[in-house]
Order: sequence, then C-alpha cells, then structure tokens
Amino acid sequence: MPPTAHQVWFLVFDQFQLLDVSGPLQVFATANDELRLAGRTPVYETGVYGLSGGAVRSSSGVDLVARALPQRLARKVQTVVVPGGPGVFRPAAAGREAQDTPVAATLAQWLRRASPRIERLASVCTGAFVLAHTGLLDGAGAVTHWAACEHLSARFPAIDVQPDAIYFRQGRVWTSAGVTAGIDMALGMVETDLGRDIAMAVAKKLVVFYKRPGGQSQFSSALLEQTADDERITRLHAWIAEHLRLDLSVARMADQMGMTLRTFARFYASHTGTTPAHAVERIRLEKACRLIEAHRHSNKAIAVQCGFNSEEVMRRMFMRHLNVSPKGYRERFAAADTQGPQ
Repeated sequence: MPPTAHQVWFLVFDQFQLLDVSGPLQVFATANDELRLAGRTPVYETGVYGLSGGAVRSSSGVDLVARALPQRLARKVQTVVVPGGPGVFRPAAAGREAQDTPVAATLAQWLRRASPRIERLASVCTGAFVLAHTGLLDGAGAVTHWAACEHLSARFPAIDVQPDAIYFRQGRVWTSAGVTAGIDMALGMVETDLGRDIAMAVAKKLVVFYKRPGGQSQFSSALLEQTADDERITRLHAWIAEHLRLDLSVARMADQMGMTLRTFARFYASHTGTTPAHAVERIRLEKACRLIEAHRHSNKAIAVQCGFNSEEVMRRMFMRHLNVSPKGYRERFAAADTQGPQ
C-alpha cells in the first residue's frame, strides 16, 4: 500500500454491532478490488482499533481482533468510523433513560483529542451517541437508527436530528441510520473519494442500491403510531382506526370527544404536538402500510379501506411521508411467500 493510502479506522468496543463494521468495511475493500480491475492502485487501508488491543466481542458473539488506539495521533487519519450497538448504552436505572457507557465516554474523549488530525469522522447507527458525547455534533445535523432518534434529540438538544435520513453529511462529519445504512454511507464516501463509476461498480458487486430510494421512516411502522400522554387521545386514535372510511373532520372528532371544536383543537395540539388532521393522515397511512405488508389486497382496495379519496391520494400521502410509492413499499415489504394483487 503506498504512503498516500487512505486510512479508514473502525473504533470498536465491547458489544458493538458487527454489521456496522463489516458492511462499510466490505465497501472499502470492494472499492480496492474495483480499482485493481481498472488497472489503478488501491487506496483504502482499513483497520480495526479499540481502547486496548486484543479481541473485542461484538453483540452477535463474534470477536474482532483490534489494534490499540494510540494515545495521540502522530499523523493524519483520513476516515474514522464509530459503529453502534448495545455497548453504546449501559442498562438504564429504574425510571431513567439509558446513558452512555464509560467505554463510550472514554472513546469520545479520545475522539476529541484526535479530532484535529481526523479528516472525516463518521458513525453508524447508535454510534452517533459517541460522536454526540464529544460535542462535535453540536449545532450540526445528524442521524441515528430510527428507534433512537428521539432519544438522541432529547439527550443532545443542540443536535439537529434528521429522523428520515439514510445518512447525513455536514462538513467532515458523516452519520448514518441503522445497521445497513452504514453501507449506503460508505458508498457515498467512495463516490466522494473516487467518483461515481467506482461507487456504482461497488454497489453492483455487493448487490445493493447505489442510491437507496426513500428514507428510513419506510422501515418502521412504529414511526407512524400515535403516542400521547392522555388516555382520551389513545381512545380517540383507536376510534379513528376503526372508522377510517368516515369523513373524519375535526368537527366529527371533537364531537366524539364531547368537546367544542376550539377546545378540542387546543387540547389535541397540547397533548400531541400535532393537529388532528395530521393524526388522521398518519393513522390512515399506518393502516395502509400494514395492509400492503400482508399482501392480501390491491392498492385500490387498500385506498378504499383506509379512507383515502382515491388511489392517487394514497400515493401522494406515501410520497409525502415516506418518500416511496405504495408500489415501491409493496416491493420492499410485502410478504414474499405469496403473489398477491398489485
């Protein structure tokens, strides 16, 4: 490997997520393969590092042998990637949110010291919490796994969390969503370093999307569920879900709650942070997603069942909230063991 090699360091800790490392690692390795095939010199030199040298246990039980991180970087490192995994968090005390582990905090201390010599800093999945702990994400945009976005935002309010992004780049800092999104991010890095043709060749070789369609919200039905701190709203949501074919106007919902229109609108907004009309949209969309996943109905029938005025209205709703069409959602998530209607 020439002295101008692009160093890529993966920083691991006990109970890291193995795919957060192996996925991006393979992207860089395959990029080297494609460079060789093109008669060019490979550029990426990858390594796995930990706070101390030796075997580091992943959350799947597989160990990786890591080199010990130097106390101080003697030279620049082009890319440093922090994976996620359950090791980022320690078990929560009763009634308290999970906090960063001492290992993650120590890793963050190393990153702060080394930061001036790191040209590109990245995280995969909940590795964003380690970067957040350094303070390097303050005032910047970032993303993590969809299930942890609210936690990241609440714990580090100075970060502009981007809950639907597959990966997000701001300056030299890159963050990515859950698990396989690290592959998307690594492909984006390869494109930046080596150009579109090599990145496209890597994506084809690995049989993955070069540019994944849609955001990460398409991967979680939980993102569409309505939560509130009042049982009356929970009951209202259940009633809405059972009456999706009705004209669910705000006036009708207010009547169902036994409130005046103005009182209901204020009450609902104060307890949910959104509007009743927006909630109806999301509950209809949630129902449509589940029906598509079951693969038992055509899109037209689903539009009727969910109270959309037409199949086109449903399609626009999918694009607005999930950035993917009902057809695209069906192709990704419908049950694979049956060929249902389209």
